[in-house]
Amino acid sequence: MKLRIFLINILTFVSVFSECECYNILVIFGHPGKSHYDVFKPLFQELGERGHNITILSHVSTKGDIKNGRDVLISNEAMMHILDVNWFTGSRLQQYMEANLIAYLGDMTCEPGLQSKELQNFLKEDNQFDVILVEFFNSNCFYGIINKFKAPFIGLSSCSMMAWHSQWFGSPDNPSYIPSIYMAHLPPMTFLERVENTLVHLAHKLWYTIFMEKPGSKLSKQYIGFEPADPYNASLYLVNTHYSLHGVKPLVPGIVEVGGIHVATKEPKKLPQDIERWTNESTSGLIYFSLGSLLKGHTFPDDKRQIFNKAFSKLPQRVLWKWETTMKDKPNNVMISKWTPQFDILCHPNTILFISHGGLLGTTEAVHCGVPVLVMPQFGDQKLNAAMLQKQGSAVIIQLQTITEESLAEALTKALSPEIRKKAKELSERFRDRIVSPLQTAVYWVEYVAKYNGAKHIRSAAVDMPFYQYFLLDVIAFLGFLVLASTFIIYKSFRFILGKIFSRKGKVKTS
Repeated sequence: MKLRIFLINILTFVSVFSECECYNILVIFGHPGKSHYDVFKPLFQELGERGHNITILSHVSTKGDIKNGRDVLISNEAMMHILDVNWFTGSRLQQYMEANLIAYLGDMTCEPGLQSKELQNFLKEDNQFDVILVEFFNSNCFYGIINKFKAPFIGLSSCSMMAWHSQWFGSPDNPSYIPSIYMAHLPPMTFLERVENTLVHLAHKLWYTIFMEKPGSKLSKQYIGFEPADPYNASLYLVNTHYSLHGVKPLVPGIVEVGGIHVATKEPKKLPQDIERWTNESTSGLIYFSLGSLLKGHTFPDDKRQIFNKAFSKLPQRVLWKWETTMKDKPNNVMISKWTPQFDILCHPNTILFISHGGLLGTTEAVHCGVPVLVMPQFGDQKLNAAMLQKQGSAVIIQLQTITEESLAEALTKALSPEIRKKAKELSERFRDRIVSPLQTAVYWVEYVAKYNGAKHIRSAAVDMPFYQYFLLDVIAFLGFLVLASTFIIYKSFRFILGKIFSRKGKVKTS
């Protein structure tokens, strides 16, 4: 009997071990934004737990919390609290020039990152990888690493797709109903909105080619010794969006939505003692105020800060405001803190409103926790995120540049209404209701691409089609020629027949 049990255990172990394929995975995050990395950190942790070896090239140290993980630090300076609130005007011109901002960030970080001693030492090593995960954002300057290791690669995006991304996978990107990431035109669009959306969409594609792709290619060849990998050859694209929030759009199998991947399996933790006491004692509810990890909260304009404090002082609710310095004249119902565990606060049962700039991580966390949002978008995709939330009925949008005490009080009243809170709960339910969690979806597809050596069979035929074939220009020209030729032949035939008829009648009359 004991021998039988022993043999069964051995056979079980062997079968499990044989089914476990452990891959060598390389992760490349060239952009230093910590929030970008944080979106996909749970994916790296889960892959490590499943026995895969993870090598991460980034600006963020894993601090040993990724099993089988190895850091190759491009720098020790992840991008946090570097932007001044006063830099952003909220104008149309700013929206048009958003692509220029991310191109500038690429110029600022590519060359120093590629010069990193740790990265250069890594490139000299004799490594082999089964699959590479690389962020698709602004520059292709790190894509030469993909060609060096000659492995299938998967794109990652912590935000909505950029204008130039869909074409890499042969996915439709029709600007008549798909909004540009930097505009807030939601379908159905008016005629003028479609004109503006189309022009911005095309201009940003061109901007990427000239000011991001070409300079990045030059740096890649200079510091890596390889041309950047062609993103048209990417096997898959994991995007931090979900149709319940960002709207429906046609996607090829190579584009997989994993919106909420960083919170899908996350459980709220116990709050720090001072914040927990403040939150628990907020019997009328807590309002949480944060401008994210890139904006410096203390650069909030003084006149606007006073407007907010006056409005807060008239509320029965308590406010927790993420603020890096001291604050003068704050009301008694306002608490400031340099650091706050955002997800844990948003999911606390006493939290009833989130005041935010509209960054996608905070937006996703608020949706996951079912909390309404008062949004004042500043830059990047924030206007689009805010518009999407408002369309779902779970947010109110304000413009920081033009806000008054009266308009803020009105917006707060609306955002705190039972109707908005109900809509936020309904959106949360739709967002979380999935067959498989976004984390498990991402893990499945990473392993799938590695297992099938790039999974070329899910590649859309549209990727390899010339421009004129994709848009059927040759077919349209051919059919147009047939119509014109047929019309010409019919015209000539009728003219010939009528000519014969009338010429015969003329001869009869003469005779």
